[in-house]
Amino acid sequence: MKLRTIVVVSLLVAMTACGGRNTKQTTSSKEAATVAVATEPRQIPMPELPGFINDKQQATEYMAEHFWDRFDFADTTYIDTLKSIELAFGQYGQLLASVMPEQALRSMKRTMTSAEKCKPMFDHFAELAEKYLYDPNSPVKNEEAYIGALEVMSTTSLYDEWERVRPQSQLTMALKNRMGTIATDFRYVTKNGSRGSLHALKAKYILLFINNPGCPACKDIREQISASAMLTQLIDQGVIKVLALYPDEDLKEWYDYQPNMPDNWINSYDKELAMRNKELYDLRAIPTLYLLDEHKMVLLKDCMSIPSIEQVIYYRDYYNQQQ
Repeated sequence: MKLRTIVVVSLLVAMTACGGRNTKQTTSSKEAATVAVATEPRQIPMPELPGFINDKQQATEYMAEHFWDRFDFADTTYIDTLKSIELAFGQYGQLLASVMPEQALRSMKRTMTSAEKCKPMFDHFAELAEKYLYDPNSPVKNEEAYIGALEVMSTTSLYDEWERVRPQSQLTMALKNRMGTIATDFRYVTKNGSRGSLHALKAKYILLFINNPGCPACKDIREQISASAMLTQLIDQGVIKVLALYPDEDLKEWYDYQPNMPDNWINSYDKELAMRNKELYDLRAIPTLYLLDEHKMVLLKDCMSIPSIEQVIYYRDYYNQQQ
């Protein structure tokens, strides 16, 4: 069977299962074939911004909330141009990164619920959500938004119990040490043998830096923190304590690397290997940064942007001064 014929047959099966754009009319085989092998990418219909909105942030919030309103999730003819959907999803991810976390979660949950109209479309949106919102290397990574997707994926009737295992597992990990919750306590040991715990640390802010010796990205983050005039000043003043934690067992490698670590940080390792063995924290990617407040509440989770950390501290302190 030629590839062209395979594509046509596959799409006809999907259209039979989910329906085309107009379910009241029967599409002939010739018309279906023409749609299936279309070379021109389908344009994803964008929402129209109401005329009364003239504020940039309001416009962003509206677009994030209504991005897929005009998209027919049951129309499987869009599947012949998956690149168009992916490009649109990339734009959607940028919008989600520009709104409050609770709106991003709500919008993504609504999107995945709409996609339940058709399993092939639902599967594709699930893949895009993981790629853009959950992959540590994605520039629009947004775990709060992905939680919204996982809440639908882990309960949808489109999946059987085995298909739901992975999203359920991801959801369990994503909900650990979530922004706005108290970070899980753990014990650590420093290079001189002293012991401590996260919750016993006293500081207005704690920057938890989970890292590995010799990791290029860890080196970059370490240098960015040291290069930040704001963070350096706050560390020297004791306003921020940096707790650098090594979560693995090769202590020789860790000890050998200590001359590269700043002396005014708490450089430690996880002697009990609880981080990894008990999955206290999500270690999908190293390095991982958490910004905590004095009560150990998570302000930023898995953040790789030093400017973002600076902004949270600046605006939080500015807001508190106004009270």
